[in-house]
Amino acid sequence: MSSSLFSLTDRVAVVTGAAQGLGRATALALAQHGAHTVLVDRNLTGAEATAAQIQSLGSQTLIAQTDVSDPEAIAELFQQIDARFGRVDFLGNIAGDGHLTQPEDLTIADLHRVLQNLVVGRFAMCQEAGRRMLAQGRGSIMNIGSLASSTALGRGHIAYSMAMGAVIQMTRELSTEWACRGVRVNCVTPAQVINPSLEARMAADPTLEGRFLRGIPAGRLGQPNDIMGLAVFLASDSSEWITGAIIPLDGGNMAMNAGGTPGHEQHIVQTFRAETT
Repeated sequence: MSSSLFSLTDRVAVVTGAAQGLGRATALALAQHGAHTVLVDRNLTGAEATAAQIQSLGSQTLIAQTDVSDPEAIAELFQQIDARFGRVDFLGNIAGDGHLTQPEDLTIADLHRVLQNLVVGRFAMCQEAGRRMLAQGRGSIMNIGSLASSTALGRGHIAYSMAMGAVIQMTRELSTEWACRGVRVNCVTPAQVINPSLEARMAADPTLEGRFLRGIPAGRLGQPNDIMGLAVFLASDSSEWITGAIIPLDGGNMAMNAGGTPGHEQHIVQTFRAETT
């Protein structure tokens, strides 16, 4: 049984991208602490697999194959939630597609698509959830941003980084507008977290993982389960005076100067010197 400080019993959590990765881990963590979950994902099979695990815990689920870049589809989703649960207590705003290409090659059409998906769609999710939370006088929203929200990645991330920067400012503005009415809005900014897309990129470029790790003092890439405790914390009453926060989930990446040397690399060097003397 979870501590009452972190209890989510009978609360309703909407989680996008719930079929895999950070979305799936978030949904499972919330359900383990008593929440009923709305699992939103284009991947219906994956969402159903997540739902099966949650139902084994005794929590209720609603599965929705909603396009989270389409405000009309999002409005319909929340009508379904109203009919099923009648409230929304937490939004995990996670799903969204980027587009990798060099700035000089980025088409305006592709830029519009990324902004529609990651900015307009996420705002529409916040707006629909926020209206319901404001009406009930309480609620929490967790937007997922990225290190690219605050620092440049290069490697063709221009459209994604622009969108993620907007997500941070959206978070701050919504928090400022809604905090006095009981609705908290925070943003989590992960570094590289293992998912099928990242695995494919690392397989195509064997040097990529090593370059990532040189910027992560913790010495490993993120795993989806790394978000579980933070999601429960932000959804629960234990974080009721935390809003407008930009929270890195990055193994120390943002804390380290660009010219810094992670401790795990120093350890490798010291070990090598010891073995060769």
